[in-house]
Amino acid sequence: MNDVRMEIIPAIDLIGGKCVRLTQGDYEACKVYADDPLEVARRFEAAGIRRLHVVDLDGARSSGVVNIRVLERICAGTCLSVDFGGGIKSDGDLEKVFAAGADFACIGSLACADRERTAGWLEHYGRDRIIVGADVRNRNVCTHGWQNTTETSVGELAEWYGERLRYLLCTDISKDGMLGGPAVSLYRELQASFPDLHIIASGGVGSAADLEALEKAGLPSVVVGKALYEQKITLEELAAWAVK
Repeated sequence: MNDVRMEIIPAIDLIGGKCVRLTQGDYEACKVYADDPLEVARRFEAAGIRRLHVVDLDGARSSGVVNIRVLERICAGTCLSVDFGGGIKSDGDLEKVFAAGADFACIGSLACADRERTAGWLEHYGRDRIIVGADVRNRNVCTHGWQNTTETSVGELAEWYGERLRYLLCTDISKDGMLGGPAVSLYRELQASFPDLHIIASGGVGSAADLEALEKAGLPSVVVGKALYEQKITLEELAAWAVK
């Protein structure tokens, strides 16, 4: 993987149709960055970005997907390849997400809590369209908005899915939104333990140096959120990374 530049995937988190960021998943620590997520997506696209990670934070704490119209607007208004997560709890949710134009669906809590259903989706839609999202605290998977810490480690979850899984998005909760640097050792170990998995690192990126460290560790992709909105990483730096 080291001969190919690591892909940067900007994140757009949604509450009430607006572009926001949380700190360590705390809904009370929510900051609104833009009223129109489509305009934000277009700025990323203009910088040469090709992928986008969209999270429906309203959906994550409700009974299903909420911000589907925003997803539709982003997919229709850009050429970005979008992965969408948050609130996907049923076959109907998943069908709506793909119908709205998403190329990938990210399954979070359900991927740990209902593995058989998630495995069925992997089989039905294919491992190239389903991403398993693992939010971890001390390497153990957390579910239901990070409120429940399970006894399952991220490595055990990856082992359970085995060859059915291609993409694993791993977020270190302790790092998320803190801009203090990502959990490089965790991601390096995961990638080394599962060389055939495409590990997507998430949480803690606060500078271009952090991106260099993840790339040096052999990570193929990283989600970047708050660092972009707080201009710790500029669109110019983003454009430079997008050039292969």
